Amino acid sequence: MTLEQLHPAINAALNLTCFCLLIAGRMAIARGDTALHKKRMLAAFTASTVFLVSYLIRFATTGAHKYPGAGWDKTLYLIILFSHMVLAVVLVPFVIGALRNALKGNFERHKKLVQVTFPMWMYVSVTGVIVYLMLYHLGPVLNPT
Repeated sequence: MTLEQLHPAINAALNLTCFCLLIAGRMAIARGDTALHKKRMLAAFTASTVFLVSYLIRFATTGAHKYPGAGWDKTLYLIILFSHMVLAVVLVPFVIGALRNALKGNFERHKKLVQVTFPMWMYVSVTGVIVYLMLYHLGPVLNPT
């Protein structure tokens, strides 16, 4: 397996890691464990940042990848992909703002931002994995060449 073939799987793994860390961070704060919450959320931010850098490298080296089909699955793929991309762009300033407020100790503002940021970040992380699965695994099975 070449790096070109492996790279998308690495990116999906980074998205899945972020998703799991977000859940774990939410569970920690729900229990009142702020120290563990902070560690897990900083790890989620790190996973997202590494994903973004890795994705940009992958895109710069191999370009856009076309979905291998033209049926209902392509329509579903494009809907998921478009919502994923738009929310990923919108998400960046929300995550930075939530992180900044938390690190400055402005927890009321942090909580307000997280009400919007957390579900959006969860959606972007999980749809990143779904896009990968559809593009590289489901699409080729449903639309063999």
